[in-house]
Amino acid sequence: MNKIEKLIEKLCPDGVEFKKLGDCCDIANNKRRPVKSSERIKGATPYYGANNIQDYVDGFTHDGEFLLIAEDGSASIEKYSVQYATGKFWANNHVHVVAGKNELLTKFALHYLRAFNFIPYLTGLPRAKLNKENLIKVPLPIPPIEIQREIVKYLDNFTELEAELEAELEAELEARKKQYEHYRNQLLTFPISVMGGGNIAEAHPSTAQVRWMKLGEVAKMTRGVRVVKSQLVEGGDCPVFQNSMKPLGYFGKSNCNANTTFVITAGAAGEVGYSNVDFWAADDCFYFDCPEELSSRFLYYVLQCRQEFLFSRVRRASVPRLSRTVLEQLLIPVPPIEEQQRAVSLLDKFYALTNDLTQGLPAEIKARRAQYEYYRDKLLTFKEVA
Repeated sequence: MNKIEKLIEKLCPDGVEFKKLGDCCDIANNKRRPVKSSERIKGATPYYGANNIQDYVDGFTHDGEFLLIAEDGSASIEKYSVQYATGKFWANNHVHVVAGKNELLTKFALHYLRAFNFIPYLTGLPRAKLNKENLIKVPLPIPPIEIQREIVKYLDNFTELEAELEAELEAELEARKKQYEHYRNQLLTFPISVMGGGNIAEAHPSTAQVRWMKLGEVAKMTRGVRVVKSQLVEGGDCPVFQNSMKPLGYFGKSNCNANTTFVITAGAAGEVGYSNVDFWAADDCFYFDCPEELSSRFLYYVLQCRQEFLFSRVRRASVPRLSRTVLEQLLIPVPPIEEQQRAVSLLDKFYALTNDLTQGLPAEIKARRAQYEYYRDKLLTFKEVA
C-alpha cells in the first residue's frame, strides 16, 4: 500500500484524468453470437452469458483479454455483473465485450467496474438494461500505467488469497461433515434379525436390548396446520416450517414445543429437521411427540440416517410429496434410553463442531471480502484532476 500511495503522490499529486469508457476502451460486440442450447456443439470453449459460463462449446467468438459487462439479465443491479475472460471464449448477446486500450489495463478496469454503481446508466428498471449508448458514457479513472499495474497486482493477490482461504475452509467443512456422518452411521447402525417390534436376541451385548419398531407405533405423528404469508408477523418469535428447512417466516405463537423432530412432506419432501425453539409446523410438515422411551433428538439422528430412503419414497410430481404411510411404517431402532442419550451426547458434539464451521465459513469469507472491498475502494478512489 505504501508503495502505491507514494506512486500516486509522486506521479499524480493533483489527481487523475477521468475518461468515458468509449474513449479508453475497444468494444467488440460485433462478434457476439447467441446459440440455443439445443444447437450448441459440445467443446472446450467457455460460452458466456450475462452472469457466468453457461456451457462449453466448439469454436469461439473472441480471443484475447476482455471484460464481459452484462447488457441485460445481471443477477444483481447493485453488484452489476462484470466478468473477466482471457484466451478463446464464446460470448452471447447478453454481454458487452470490452477491452482497455493502451492507456488502460483491462484488469484495472475490471477491479474498478466491479465496484462501480451502474444504476444511473441502466434503463427499463426493474428489468435493467445497459445499452451501448450508456455504456460508452461510464467514467473511468486513468492513472499512469505504473500505478495501474501495482494496484492490479495488489488486488489480484488479495483475490487469490481469498479464493485459497475459501477453498481450504470448504475442504475442512466437507471433511468434518464426512467425519460426523461416519460416526453417526456407526453409532446408529444396529444388526436386525427380526423385522418388526419386540426384543431382538443378538449375540452382541450392545444390541441385545434393541427393539425395532414402526415409527407410527412408537411416536405420535401429527400434521401441522396451514398458515399463509399474510398471517406471518414481523418480529415473531416462532419460525414457521412449511415445505423447506428454511422458515417460511415467523409467527406470534407456536404449535410445537422446542426440541421436537419434524419431517417435510411436500416441496423439500424427506428433509428431516429439529428445532431447539418453539415453532409452528404448517400443513406440509409432520412432527413427532416422543414417549419417555424415545429421545426426540435420537429420533432426529436416526431419521437423518434414513434420509436417502425417505427421498427414494418421495412421489415425483409437480410438487414432490412424501406420504404419511411411509413415515408410519418406517422401522427404527429403539435401544434403551441410556444408550440413546449416550449416542446423542457424542453426536451433538460432532454436530456442534460441524455446525460451528458451517456458520463460521460464510462469516470468515464475508470478512475477507469486506477487507478486499475496503482496500479496493481505498486504492480505486481518485481525485479528478481539475
